[in-house]
Amino acid sequence: MEQKVIVRIANSGDADFAATIVKEMEESAKARGTGIAKRSEAYIIEKMNEGKAVIAFTSDNTWVGFCYIEEWSNKEFVANSGLIVSPPFRKTGVAKQIKQKIFDLSRKKYPASKIFGLTTGLAVMKINSDLGYKPVTYSELTQDETFWAGCKSCVNYDILMSKGRKNCLCTAMLYDSADHDSPEETKEVFEKNSRIYERFMRFKQYGFLKAFQKKDKKKPTEKEEKRKKILSYILPVFFS
Repeated sequence: MEQKVIVRIANSGDADFAATIVKEMEESAKARGTGIAKRSEAYIIEKMNEGKAVIAFTSDNTWVGFCYIEEWSNKEFVANSGLIVSPPFRKTGVAKQIKQKIFDLSRKKYPASKIFGLTTGLAVMKINSDLGYKPVTYSELTQDETFWAGCKSCVNYDILMSKGRKNCLCTAMLYDSADHDSPEETKEVFEKNSRIYERFMRFKQYGFLKAFQKKDKKKPTEKEEKRKKILSYILPVFFS
């Protein structure tokens, strides 16, 4: 019989799940070749105690998923961070339920804050778009040094820094409580342009990794110059 999944705000009684959550975050980051800011069990428990996290588990108390809220730039920005789902429950719709719950919690606790996130996954982009997020440039996110320091645990941190912290393999998405389109509008735009987004993300990831992995300092080839020129046209259109 299929187990019912319960998604709710985490509390101090969920501390026993912290070790499992941290381990799954690390394993997932390794598998994707990217990383979310590494957090300790103590940090995850702190978020649970503060009521700034959402947890999912089955009726027989099997852990399913987790996500937490972080504040940046004196609460001008908040991030729904560390979204993780246990492998057996992926592609079941649980991630969407968790994102909806943590988004609603963020809007309740921080009604005036901008909510943002970074992702390398098209599936998460779709979920964010359904909530009203839009793709933006990195310059529209928090410039809090502590937030960006959290990227040091990501394998792509050197790429981020080589781009002057203006771009990386992740796509930035933002929900501005003071100025935003309706979820229906952002969902429609995403569905209309999903293939373009997917191609762009693959193109960006391939281009960044290819360029960064190049060891010599030889003059760029004609093909590389052409790729760079194409990116200069695509980026403004993608983030307009």
